[in-house]
Amino acid sequence: MDQKLEKLMKQLGEAINDSISDSERVAEVISRTKISGYDIFIVLEATVGFNKREAEPPVTPPARQGEPELRISTQDASFLKSLRISVEPKGRKNEKAD
Repeated sequence: MDQKLEKLMKQLGEAINDSISDSERVAEVISRTKISGYDIFIVLEATVGFNKREAEPPVTPPARQGEPELRISTQDASFLKSLRISVEPKGRKNEKAD
């Protein structure tokens, strides 16, 4: 394992530990447990896996072939209407209202 990955793994472990240690909720439950007369110890196990990514070729978007068809059910139209959104029939363009 390379040193950079080892350093990142160590930082991740420290970040997880700090998050739990700084949690007010965790501290509150630990305090209540101790008040109830119990000593407490916490052991957490985390499994972290790493896979080296292979270089991926850049993704090229597919060529557009005209305007996509929009299909709206009556339920969709009703919902949009409740939100005060109108859907123009095909062939009509939205006009800007003042």
